[in-house]
Amino acid sequence: MEFLQNPIRTLKKIYATLNRINHDASFIRQASERDLLLSGRRASWDIRNKKTIESLGEVEFRVYSQGGEDGIIDWLIENIPIKNTTFVEFGVENYTESNTRFLLQNRNWRGLIMDGNPEHMKSVAGEDIYWRHDLTAVPAFITRENINELLTNAGIRGDIGLLSVDIDGNDYWALDAITAISPRIIVCEYNAIFGDLRAVTIPYQPDFQRLSAHCSGQYYGASIKAFQLLMTQKGYEFVGTSTSGINAFFVRNDCFTALDGKIIAREALPSRHRDSRDEAGRLTFVRGEGRAHLIKDLRVVILDEGEDQRTAPIESVYPLYSAAWRRIIQ
Repeated sequence: MEFLQNPIRTLKKIYATLNRINHDASFIRQASERDLLLSGRRASWDIRNKKTIESLGEVEFRVYSQGGEDGIIDWLIENIPIKNTTFVEFGVENYTESNTRFLLQNRNWRGLIMDGNPEHMKSVAGEDIYWRHDLTAVPAFITRENINELLTNAGIRGDIGLLSVDIDGNDYWALDAITAISPRIIVCEYNAIFGDLRAVTIPYQPDFQRLSAHCSGQYYGASIKAFQLLMTQKGYEFVGTSTSGINAFFVRNDCFTALDGKIIAREALPSRHRDSRDEAGRLTFVRGEGRAHLIKDLRVVILDEGEDQRTAPIESVYPLYSAAWRRIIQ
């Protein structure tokens, strides 16, 4: 009845109520993030006391990362001399889950992030984090042809602190192409479904999309051994993976002396995630070797040392899927 008698007054009341709700929700989000950061900082101070660790899993903790990568990165930075506190991360989506957001907020590093979805980058630029820190968000679909130009155009070149690569596809080819920067720490997502016995990657395709390549989402990236071989060629030491079996960590040779003897077991670990999907996009929760069977007819590039580079179906590379993995201790 009030709306009919005085519609303008009623609309103003509704508008004021919505503003209060938005303000309260924003306050709650900010308070929650402050609590999250405080917990992360406490965990950070705890792991700084660890001068020697059994493996990277011992220093894991999660604030914004997918798994325990926040803790691993924080421990590595504490133990490696870093002159240029700059990071690059691509494949960040809307940056709510990433390997560098805690680094940005906790240690106030400068950063460049990139993602192929312009709306994701627009969303980040609209957050308080964008003006509170020296963060640059660039919308870009990463290829091996454009990666160096994207870096230099953003003013990032030479010796930097950290690079994180996660584009669910041409990760190996993009990392192989990078010459504009020389990160002291490199984090890259590997595909544990490919095992650790063979160096393999998907064939390069500039417009590769993970779910378009195969509905299961299990066909992407490269094996841990492929990244180990590539990074050795680029002058890096493998220092381990996250316990989730998703991200591998490498340290530049000239910085690795600072870690000598501090990591007892430099392990590569398999994953147990079950994110496979059917043709309708529904999760199917296929586990273990069954994930490789979903994509057994698709082809990979074989990069093993002493072999000519060639492509072959996955099932011919791993005739016995149970033999695809072994624990590596370097």
